[in-house]
Amino acid sequence: MGAADESAAVFEIPDGDASLIADERPAHRVRITRGFELSRTEITQGQWFDLMKTRPGPRAYWARADWRTLPVVSVSWHDAQRFVAALNRRESTMRYRLPSEAEWEYAARAGSAGNRPFPDGELAAHAWYIGNSGDVSHPVGALPANAWGLHDMLGNAWEWVADRYQPDYYATSPEADPPGPIAGERRVRRGGSYHCAPHLVRVNYRAADTPDTRYSVTGFRVLRE
Repeated sequence: MGAADESAAVFEIPDGDASLIADERPAHRVRITRGFELSRTEITQGQWFDLMKTRPGPRAYWARADWRTLPVVSVSWHDAQRFVAALNRRESTMRYRLPSEAEWEYAARAGSAGNRPFPDGELAAHAWYIGNSGDVSHPVGALPANAWGLHDMLGNAWEWVADRYQPDYYATSPEADPPGPIAGERRVRRGGSYHCAPHLVRVNYRAADTPDTRYSVTGFRVLRE
């Protein structure tokens, strides 16, 4: 977990500022000890509307003919938790939650060890980012899945995870199933979006916001135990 090759990560950053990836260091080994399933795509507007009966985010996305297949965005961390709670009430035989930061990165890497689970020069073939998206959202699953069958782990919409954010957490986090810091105002989001420059669309890049923040580029996916 984290940036194993600091020079490769810094290469894409404007001005090569290594301080911008300090929270991705040190690279460290993590064990995921509990099996889980992760939704193959980000939660869509169609899935959100069917369960929550609301239409968050830009009206333009809801007016599109393909609105059901777009990732739901402009949802806060609290909103994502409300969706999970509603899903758990409806699906009584399984338990759903947001993935931990470690679980998310494990799934995004899909067995790989670099900045991305594909060659850096092939970003446009695998992820929606500012260089190929037209700066708009795209239907989920339109680009190839990673080796574990998961689409859009990078790009299209940022994804909330469960953890609080602490910049130096990697230096002290436990090896097995790290739960994230026990205190902290901000929550982590991962993966980058259609609006992002390439250096933000990496499996180890970390961003964070207060849990009531809503961006038109931020959504989530769910984990099932």
